Amino acid sequence: MTPGARVSAAIECLDQIFAGDPAEKTLTRWARRSRFAGSKDRAAVRDHVFDALRKRDSCADLGGALTGRAVMIGLMRLQDANLAELFSGEGHAPALLDDIERELLLKNSKVSHTAHDHVPTLEQWNLQDWCVDLLKSSYPENAFKIANLLTERAPVDLRVNLSKSTSAEAIEQLEEDDIDTERFQISETALRVKSNPRKVKNSKAYLGGAVELQDAGSQALIDDLPLNDCETILDYCAGGGGKSLAMAARTQAQIFAHDVNSKRMQDIPTRANRAGVQIHCIDKDAIRMKAPFDLVLCDAPCSGSGAWRRSPDAKWKTTRLDFEELLALQTRILSDASVFVRAGGVLCYATCSLFTQENEEQVNAFLKGNDDFALISQKSWTPLDGCDGFYVAVLQFKG
Repeated sequence: MTPGARVSAAIECLDQIFAGDPAEKTLTRWARRSRFAGSKDRAAVRDHVFDALRKRDSCADLGGALTGRAVMIGLMRLQDANLAELFSGEGHAPALLDDIERELLLKNSKVSHTAHDHVPTLEQWNLQDWCVDLLKSSYPENAFKIANLLTERAPVDLRVNLSKSTSAEAIEQLEEDDIDTERFQISETALRVKSNPRKVKNSKAYLGGAVELQDAGSQALIDDLPLNDCETILDYCAGGGGKSLAMAARTQAQIFAHDVNSKRMQDIPTRANRAGVQIHCIDKDAIRMKAPFDLVLCDAPCSGSGAWRRSPDAKWKTTRLDFEELLALQTRILSDASVFVRAGGVLCYATCSLFTQENEEQVNAFLKGNDDFALISQKSWTPLDGCDGFYVAVLQFKG
């Protein structure tokens, strides 16, 4: 595919996404229909679409409308691309710029969408207005800096599986597959991929269980958990098991994974086998039989705002009503999970959210209604730390 044809494909996908289709399904559908597209073409179209979603409002303002074509015009301007070459109308390239689009190019300056020394416009935040308000209240001094970082591509991080490898060994093994990595200081297990990230899943280090894909902030969160004295651990909202696997590499404790949707856990046995660790997937009845646990981790469903660089579609499709429903769900999950903690044990509440309403405020509300729990520690990470946004609080059950 030519560069122009890739832009055309991105325009087609964006129009479908703006009409309400999920981004991932849209890209998958396009790839299946476009058998002529090679792996590099598919990757390029995906990058265009996700870059456009991360900067949607800025791109729409530069392009003059919230359409696939206008947003891609805006994105190409932000990337200093040659619009005349891309929008040539030749072959499968998009049609030539019309008079209105050319006039808009003359009026609209790219500088206004990258400046940092003035009060930003709503378009520059590239967030829904209610999300802007939440971010401002959560980080009064750094809200716009964080919003800007959410418009960038997320780095690719690996977690070294300490039960199988050391960082030095993993770095050397990845180099054999032309994957350049370096240690990332936020966690002793974190490696940041510097080249060829798409080769990771086929590398010897990954297939052999020496490394796992996991954001460095998520690894730092696990570092913050008091695992040393635990004999039994419950990962109450386990999902795909990323945090269960990270804990299993650090402790000899028995680890039990649970999720209300058991299908989310279907890959845990395969991942655990590759990592050389044991994780027991259990249902609610089994939890009651095996309780109490020394540590219960609630990685609660949340807005996912800390990971919106990776899922930019979500920051536009999550509504205020969705957010309020998530808050209610978090409150219920925290209360439900608390009954499974042994006396002297800990309840750990975690999210991948940037918003204090989902984090500190949830914990404070829980503590007010449960005076038999005490806050031991809490910590948060944002993209300013070079990773996704996370929060964790460690609460001890006094019994």
